[in-house]
Amino acid sequence: MKSIFIPVLSAAFLLLVAATCGRGSQLAEAGDDHKYSNALVNESSPYLLQHAYNPVNWHPWGEEALKKAEEENKMLIISVGYAACHWCHVMEHESFEDTVVAALMNKHFLPIKVDREERPDVDQIYMDACHLMNQRGGWPLNALALPDGRPFYAGTYYPKDKWLEVLNYFIKLKEEDYAQLEEQAAKVTEGIAEIETIPFKSDPQAINPNELNTQFNKWIGRIDLADGGRQGAPKFPMPSNYLYLLKYFHLTENQKALQAIELTLEKMARGGIYDHLGGGFARYSTDAQWKVPHFEKMTYDNGQLVSLYAQAYRLNKNPLYRRVVEESLAYVKREMTSPEGGFYSSLDADSEGEEGKFYVWDEALLDSLIGEDADLFKQYYTVKKSTQWEHSNILYVTKSPETIARKNDLTLEELEIKMAAGREKLWPTRETRIRPGLDDKILTSWNALMLRGYVDAFRSFRNPEYLQMALKNAAFIVDKQMQSDGRLNRNYKDGRSSINGFLDDYALTIEAFIELYQVTFDENWLMKADKLMSYVLEHFSDEETKMFFYTSDIDKKLIARKMEISDNVIPSSNSSLAMGLLKLGTYLYKEDYIDRSKQMMHNVKEDVVNNGPFYSNWSSLMYHLSVPMYEVAVMGEDWEVLMQEYDQEFHPNVLFMGGTKEGSLKLLEFKLIPDANTIYVCQNKACKLPVKSVKEARQLMQ
Repeated sequence: MKSIFIPVLSAAFLLLVAATCGRGSQLAEAGDDHKYSNALVNESSPYLLQHAYNPVNWHPWGEEALKKAEEENKMLIISVGYAACHWCHVMEHESFEDTVVAALMNKHFLPIKVDREERPDVDQIYMDACHLMNQRGGWPLNALALPDGRPFYAGTYYPKDKWLEVLNYFIKLKEEDYAQLEEQAAKVTEGIAEIETIPFKSDPQAINPNELNTQFNKWIGRIDLADGGRQGAPKFPMPSNYLYLLKYFHLTENQKALQAIELTLEKMARGGIYDHLGGGFARYSTDAQWKVPHFEKMTYDNGQLVSLYAQAYRLNKNPLYRRVVEESLAYVKREMTSPEGGFYSSLDADSEGEEGKFYVWDEALLDSLIGEDADLFKQYYTVKKSTQWEHSNILYVTKSPETIARKNDLTLEELEIKMAAGREKLWPTRETRIRPGLDDKILTSWNALMLRGYVDAFRSFRNPEYLQMALKNAAFIVDKQMQSDGRLNRNYKDGRSSINGFLDDYALTIEAFIELYQVTFDENWLMKADKLMSYVLEHFSDEETKMFFYTSDIDKKLIARKMEISDNVIPSSNSSLAMGLLKLGTYLYKEDYIDRSKQMMHNVKEDVVNNGPFYSNWSSLMYHLSVPMYEVAVMGEDWEVLMQEYDQEFHPNVLFMGGTKEGSLKLLEFKLIPDANTIYVCQNKACKLPVKSVKEARQLMQ
């Protein structure tokens, strides 16, 4: 992979501006008495609608806007953000609601607003430009480009005065030296095309399990063994990191891996990044101790974190993990679920114009609401002058519950009862507060992550409501987002889908449907997954490298057709698709799927071994390819009872199948014995003699 640094246009310009990264933004409430409006009024994205009444003459991304810029010979301002982004909101208030700024932007530029969550393909292009020129990025992202879309400059947040300086600098440069803008745009566009390019590597080799150890030995030095997560600040949860480390520990019993997992999960669940009253996690912590979050809650984080805590619970039965899952899914059902069964995108960081105001507490108010146990509650949740954040208190736990219980002559159970009672006393007051804005668009890929979270939670805790929620969401994706030919839509709001799906929409949905099969044994979900895979192979495949483009071949081309390779807060679409190919290929006896997955792994293996934290979902694939998966068929009327027993333990390297019928899967042929419950343990399609108990089956897997 290549990353090319392209300097800004001049040393003078380097001194002109200092861009800073940010996030978060409160949703605007649109009334009927606006002085200004623009072309965003007809959009469905809450983020775009937030800017629909700015004096800036915003346009949505599309051919119409680009054609208009060409006709009027105007430079583009491509401003990218998302609805839960605090600094997007700040820049809107400072600059985009200002008539002087708006007049300058409208006269000399064609301004375009982009919701990065709806159009990650556009965001990726201009974020790459930002990284090339600044070696960093963030949101809001503000790129300046030629009328054809090729960027010559990109930065993040600017205060009003700096933003005006940036605009005036390039207005003057266009008039005096347009060739320089052309030259810079050509260099940046070339650099964008070369980022995350993957060469085809011939002769795929079998993966040696020792390579997993080599990778972990390089990885462990980056883990904070005092506070969990990666070293330093800010701290992001990065659930795919720990989902992989769970598998690595299961294989190796490496105690450092277990320490990293348990420490991180404990610290996050006790920290301010977790909403101790309402459930669910904020996007990240600004400090190294998980204390102070940026308060927005994203569906993609919470779906993956539910999966992580639910799977980790099978390993150690930690009751804290169960509480996190139950409270988080209660939050999702209560606040983030549409009547149709889709999951909304996010809650804002801000309310009443202040970040975190909905979640923080004044000490005197805590005293008055909780009463006689207030001092105990404040001990537990670290409420004191020295730990205040902006003169308020974030609830988080620094001392172990066992320590606080001993100090106050309480049993652990008595302490937990009192803390639950304290939280219940605060809840009605918090519910009267003005709520953070809700981004109620529904994104297919994020829904797939939450769907999988519900499946994992059902497997760990057997709450039937979790399976019902998963099935309702899967039906929503099929009914509202999936077309008869296997094509997916990306977005949905108010009965409307307007954007063609990207690779992550397909890859994550394929994986979610495979997991749904494993708790229902309904082959329909495997067939749906395979239909999606067939569409991907036809419309996203790069036959030269055997990797996959992020955009479909039916989409309008951007200045570069990108691939998504490295794993971030969400697994990359290529690593997710490679996992889907391996699992579907195993279920459906499609060796070409398995071979394609192996080739993709071979292409990136060197990066995976050397940079594990940034390729953690690829690491999971490497694990499955180095240790052949078990294919376990659970047959008979009592298959659900047997599966419930299986799921009391952590089995990361098993594909389950079965039910009361053999169905169409070749792996199940001749395995149903009338009036009997049987379990077959197989590897590479070779099965051992059937057994009748889970205990016997587990022994065959050792």
